Amino acid sequence: MPQLPAPDYPDDVRARLERDAAEVIARYPDSRSALLPLLHLVQSEEGHVTRTGMRFCAEVLGLTTAEVTAVATFYTMYRRRPSGDYQVGVCTNTLCAVMGGDAIFEALQDHLGVGNGETTDDGKVTLEHIECNAACDFAPVVMVNWEFFDNQTVDSAKRLVDDLRAGAQVEPTRGAPLCTFKETARILAGFPDERPGAVEASGGAGPASLVGLRLAKGETATARVVHPRDGGPHDEPQDAAHEPSPGEHLSSHDAPQETSASDPAHPAGPTAEEGE
Repeated sequence: MPQLPAPDYPDDVRARLERDAAEVIARYPDSRSALLPLLHLVQSEEGHVTRTGMRFCAEVLGLTTAEVTAVATFYTMYRRRPSGDYQVGVCTNTLCAVMGGDAIFEALQDHLGVGNGETTDDGKVTLEHIECNAACDFAPVVMVNWEFFDNQTVDSAKRLVDDLRAGAQVEPTRGAPLCTFKETARILAGFPDERPGAVEASGGAGPASLVGLRLAKGETATARVVHPRDGGPHDEPQDAAHEPSPGEHLSSHDAPQETSASDPAHPAGPTAEEGE
């Protein structure tokens, strides 16, 4: 059966959201460009994007509800059903998966008694797998309300969700202190984080993430040699002019080596057809 029109917000809630929406819309030369932050704004009100929230966005932007729904259902950061205070996302993309992400996700499902995208009975934790947390050099990574918890194990991830449910103070590996999902949504809508010290605590990328940037700037570091798995010291400092022997290979954090595609003396030619 066709759904009835979505109910409106209570008058006081709508008046408050209209003031916030006007501030957001004023940032853009074209009002419809404000749709993404406005979806975060209505998500901060109820913890997920409701039909009422989509109706509100459509009305203040002069769009149809179909246009708003098309955007709200495309981006996974917008929740379509009630969610917990803490969104716990376990990366299950390639590197995190092989480093333990798959095991962590499976263990948390059993530990919490929920499946992917489901919320615990106390409304505290929503568990989901994420395809990439953009922190491969700290794999396996878990995120809580988009804050990083690096180098996780099954045991540390279990302790993390237990602390969240118990209301204990939990500190991310880097970045700002945790806040609830509703508070996170309001910050993502473009409103300032007014918690004392939260902005100053926000961190950037970790050292391993910045190696490529340093190389691009021409900064050189002492060469690092990683020995084969069959023994030998690891991360042994070497003189910068050291040339690796056939039994040694540079780590992925060192300068890129010449390949046929990048070496002018050995350009990559077209692949010959079979039989030529």
